[in-house]
Amino acid sequence: MKVEKKTYSEEDLNQYDHFSSNLKTPLRKDAFDLSDKEKIEIIKTKVAEIIQTLGLDLKDDSIKGTPKRVAEMYINEIFSGLDPKNKPKASTFENKYKYGEMLVEKNITLFSTCEHHMLPIIGKAHVGYISNGTVVGLSKMNRIVQYYAQRPQVQERLTLQIVEEMQNVLKTKDVACVIDAKHICINSRGVCDPNSSTITSEFGGAFKNEARKNEFLDYIKIETEF
Repeated sequence: MKVEKKTYSEEDLNQYDHFSSNLKTPLRKDAFDLSDKEKIEIIKTKVAEIIQTLGLDLKDDSIKGTPKRVAEMYINEIFSGLDPKNKPKASTFENKYKYGEMLVEKNITLFSTCEHHMLPIIGKAHVGYISNGTVVGLSKMNRIVQYYAQRPQVQERLTLQIVEEMQNVLKTKDVACVIDAKHICINSRGVCDPNSSTITSEFGGAFKNEARKNEFLDYIKIETEF
């Protein structure tokens, strides 16, 4: 039986709400020509225009500070991961204990933003690796997750970016990541399903082995109570 290979145009791909054909964050070459202060001023003006267009009174005590608050939040907080200057320095150390099993940091809280609707993505990331001679500080794993989450994102890309960065830092392919997250653009609009969540995963190197993969998945299922 002959299988016909179908090709998709950009227009075809754009009809799918949560598809991204780009594994890198789609930044323009001039993304950092403006200073943070300049960006805040421009965004503040644009947000004020949106509020005005919606018919709200910008003179109201509750609303008049909103454009500035939103602009500062975008640049200094929820989209701060766009700027390479905010990338965490992930120092590595020699694995002096000769620990050869996998190390798993689970239940890393992440807050991101859906780049299709600019609404929150809220979830947990579970990251594991097997040392090939170096280890990374535990908090740096959290910071790597946060850095790549703090930008307009799609969950598939976020998962891949976390794994790729950990592989680069540790100089090993043996890295895995699973993310389970709720997308407010699905929970509160459109289909309005408040109970659904999205799971994505990426397994590199030794984690492609079924036994290793299952071991990692078993670890992240463990209920942790203190």
